[in-house]
Amino acid sequence: MGNVKTISINNFTTDSGIVYDNIDLHYQHFGQSYQNAPVVLINHSLTGDANVAGPKGWWSEVVGPNLTIDTLNFSVLAFNIPGNGVNGYTLKNYKDFHTGDIAEIFFQGLQILGIQKLFALIGGSIGGGIAWEMAALYPNLTDNLIPVAADWKASDWIIANTFLQKRLLENSSEPLRDARIHAMLTYRTPASFSERFGRTINTEKKLFNVESWLVHHGYKLEDRFLLQAYKAMNHLLATVDITRKGDSLEKIINTISSNIHLIAVDSDLFFTAEEDQKTLKRGKKIKENIFYHEIKSIHGHDAFLIENKTVSQILSRIFKSNSNIS
Repeated sequence: MGNVKTISINNFTTDSGIVYDNIDLHYQHFGQSYQNAPVVLINHSLTGDANVAGPKGWWSEVVGPNLTIDTLNFSVLAFNIPGNGVNGYTLKNYKDFHTGDIAEIFFQGLQILGIQKLFALIGGSIGGGIAWEMAALYPNLTDNLIPVAADWKASDWIIANTFLQKRLLENSSEPLRDARIHAMLTYRTPASFSERFGRTINTEKKLFNVESWLVHHGYKLEDRFLLQAYKAMNHLLATVDITRKGDSLEKIINTISSNIHLIAVDSDLFFTAEEDQKTLKRGKKIKENIFYHEIKSIHGHDAFLIENKTVSQILSRIFKSNSNIS
């Protein structure tokens, strides 16, 4: 359990009409078998991966035996976004793809595994955008759509930040480090930094501790992530848009049969809570079973990875309110 496995998606045609003979889709599986238990698909964030549970899992306090997403009761699946560098796999022409293509690839992966229906489709950050894309393409795929710190489209703010990221990745002499340093400023908040660092100085390095921390995160990402993979993920982030074909948000939400649970972070500077609140207001006019939940935290976007207790409380309410599971 938890080992990276691979599915081959053959003869895949992108939305723009480009044919790929083969795309590797790497995934991890935790908990029960797909055949005998409700399936939960969890989509990772920008520099995350499918390792969602277990000792090094990014949601190890949320997903696991006797935890909120209980691997004793559920089959938990996570795909790696193709091109994110897992097993050294990158996409040379990543601009051929948008997040709708990734959603289609994930859907085809489910089909190959013989999974027709999900109990929950969850995603954090860009993973939540891909979850939205999957629900828009396949409105009956899941019982519960749960985008976390995410949105159904890349806002102007997201597009602006990915634009700066792109420039850093293309023009910096230390592209991964510098892009990560900038990204960390959008994932956290001024209050979070003040609480943590308080203008203290690292005397050994002759840097403010906040600077030292940012440098550390830059090096850390450089050690574990490929430049080509970061460029691809950044490109995809700017493409999220379930209305790209011309249908309105209202029309798409009206087709989605599942409960929709929007989970926002009140201090998120990246995928702002305000955008989710607008979605809720628009969605409520046409759909009763769309709900809004809020993680209260000073830590901003990354709170969905930090505030595990709050995340667990919100998710456990959602999971328990569905009587169709034992």
